[in-house]
Amino acid sequence: MVSSNWRASKPVDVTPGLTRLDKVLAVARCWRGPRGAQRLMPGGWAHSLRAWACQTPRPLACSCGAAGNVFSLQQVWTPVVVLNGLAAVREALVYRSQDTADRPPLAVYEHLGYGPRAEGVILARYGDAWREQRRFSLTTLRNFGLGKKSLEQWVTEEASCLCAAFADQAGRPFSPMDLLNKAVSNVIASLTFGCRFEYNDPRIIKLLDLTEDGLKEEFNLVRKVVEAVPVLLRIPGLAARVFPAQKAFMALIDELIAEQKMTRDPTQPPRHLTDAFLDEVKEAKGNPESSFNDENLRLVVADLFSAGMVTTSTTLAWALLLMILHPDVQRRVQQEIDEVIGQVRRPEMGDQALMPFTVAVVHEVQRFADIVPLGLLHMTSRDIEVQGFHVPKGTTLITNLSSVLKDETVWEKPFRFHPEHFLDAQGRFVKQEAFIPFSAGRRACLGEPLARMELFLFFTSLLQHFSFSVPAGQPRPSDHGVFVALVTPAPYQLCAVPR
Repeated sequence: MVSSNWRASKPVDVTPGLTRLDKVLAVARCWRGPRGAQRLMPGGWAHSLRAWACQTPRPLACSCGAAGNVFSLQQVWTPVVVLNGLAAVREALVYRSQDTADRPPLAVYEHLGYGPRAEGVILARYGDAWREQRRFSLTTLRNFGLGKKSLEQWVTEEASCLCAAFADQAGRPFSPMDLLNKAVSNVIASLTFGCRFEYNDPRIIKLLDLTEDGLKEEFNLVRKVVEAVPVLLRIPGLAARVFPAQKAFMALIDELIAEQKMTRDPTQPPRHLTDAFLDEVKEAKGNPESSFNDENLRLVVADLFSAGMVTTSTTLAWALLLMILHPDVQRRVQQEIDEVIGQVRRPEMGDQALMPFTVAVVHEVQRFADIVPLGLLHMTSRDIEVQGFHVPKGTTLITNLSSVLKDETVWEKPFRFHPEHFLDAQGRFVKQEAFIPFSAGRRACLGEPLARMELFLFFTSLLQHFSFSVPAGQPRPSDHGVFVALVTPAPYQLCAVPR
């Protein structure tokens, strides 16, 4: 397993994203001159990359001032440009969104069923199929309750189940991560399959285990080799040996979809996203250009589970960690909950307008945790210029979101947990332009509204019912993250004492 310490007190660390690209020799270049002009960066930078590439990964702290807001790497035969800072990221993703909305081809995922008309939605190439699937996903999420009371009720009911599971710990020390994963997974299951799993159901346990193991496989050395030389996947049996968890995860998704097909009544309105997709498959029958097919259904569902679950539950784990590390902040949140919601009724999204401090805390958790520091890869579909630097067509773009979320010129205390970043002098919530944990532009996270709902409702429900603390006799946990696919808190335990 590849991991690296993620220290909030250090400059932006780009190693995790570089590790993701793979452990092969990278040569650093700086894009400095007019159109087409390139020159090598100072030898120390290039040497650091060469040393990193040939050894086990380690933090590579990148000062944007030293490396520049736009610099390039050469990953084998693939040109890669890293964008640092709000101006460069915003120019590329927002102002040039149509030209940077593509994803690089990822032949390494063919073993999961990816193909020309089956790419899911998150990693899909920019084009008609992606537009079709994004439009479908957003429309279906709205139809099944996003922005309405129905989905909000699903989340608050799941939050009640989560609180009951926390209460079962009877104030004893425990790690909250497993329960948070199960709660968030059930929200996705409600949307995709119209059901929830009991927390001891073997299927949800297996689903979570395979999700975790599948993410670790993304950082397997052999995986990096086959990504660089995808023809190796033609070797019989190699994919099954390199990606056993990912293949087992997809097999489980297939089983869950098959269950829905067996119980589906086509004469009735769709019960959930899977039914709605199957209706589209029926409508598109005979159209070879449509992305509505059985192969793509499994990939869309897998996208929703893998992306929608892990990011939200990891952010909630950070939220609870930061509450036990900052009890004064926890008390202020609880005071606001008591004043606005009380101890009896469930939290509602409408409460946010009256809870500026709590909303600021949730935003600051996302900014400080910075769980997806380099976002997902983009690719240019035409020659463009960013900050005056020429970026050719077909260049892979890494957007250093961490350089925006931790920008010392924007945030008063960028490397500290400081909810006041989102409050004005009168204590009112203030939106910040540099707050982009969901990325920006055409490929911004389509699940952002759902994630915001889950974060607020789960967080307020937990703090409404419990006070959280560091277990007696245990050392104060670290607020330094660990990078394994996402930046997660280092393993910790807490005590949840009923209020």
